[in-house]
Amino acid sequence: MIANDLHGCLTFLREAERLKSVLRSGHSSSGRAESTAEHSWRLCLMAMVFAKEWDGLDLGRMLQLCVLHDLGEALHGDVPAVSQTGQADKSAQERADLQTLMQSLPPAQSAHFMGLWEEYENALSPEARIVKGLDKLETILQHNQGVNPPDFDYGFNLDYGQKHMAAHPLLGQIRALLDAQTRQRQTDASSAAAQALSTQDASSAPA
Repeated sequence: MIANDLHGCLTFLREAERLKSVLRSGHSSSGRAESTAEHSWRLCLMAMVFAKEWDGLDLGRMLQLCVLHDLGEALHGDVPAVSQTGQADKSAQERADLQTLMQSLPPAQSAHFMGLWEEYENALSPEARIVKGLDKLETILQHNQGVNPPDFDYGFNLDYGQKHMAAHPLLGQIRALLDAQTRQRQTDASSAAAQALSTQDASSAPA
C-alpha cells in the first residue's frame, strides 16, 4: 500500500473511533447508556445470526451497510428517534459529517463507502431494506432489554419503524415477538409507577 494511503486510512480509523463515545437514548442491561458503535456491532451480529434467511442476498454487503449506516454520527452525535422532526435535515447532516470523516481516505475508497451509505439511507437495494428493518429491531430489542429510566416511553416503540418490516417475512416475525415484550415492559413499568406512587402516598400520610 502506498504510504500516503496507509497514513490516510489510519487517520480515518482514528476519527471513526469517536463513534465509541457517541451515546444513544437506549440503556444496556447494566443500566448505562449504550454507544452508537455498540448498536452497530449488534446490528452486524443480527445480520449474521439470521444469515440463512437472506436467500440470494449478499451478506458481506449487508455487513458493510451495518457498519457504515450510523458512522456519520461520530461528529455530531445521535438524534433519538422520538426527537427527530426532519429526516431530510438529519440525513444531510450525517452525509456531510461522513464526507468530513472520510477526507483522509483514498478517493476511490471514500466514494465506495459513500455509495454504500447512500444505498442504505435511500433503501436502494434488498440488502439495504432488510438492514433498515434490522436497525429498528435492534433498537427495540435494546429498549426491551435495557434498564431504562422510569419515564421511558415504551408506547413509542410499538409504532417505531413499522414500515420497514415488510422488507422480509422474518422481520415481521421478530417484530411480533418484540412487540409482545414491549407491551409487557409497558405493563410492568406502569405497575411499578403505581406502586411507587402508592408507597409515596402512604409515607406522606399523617400518622
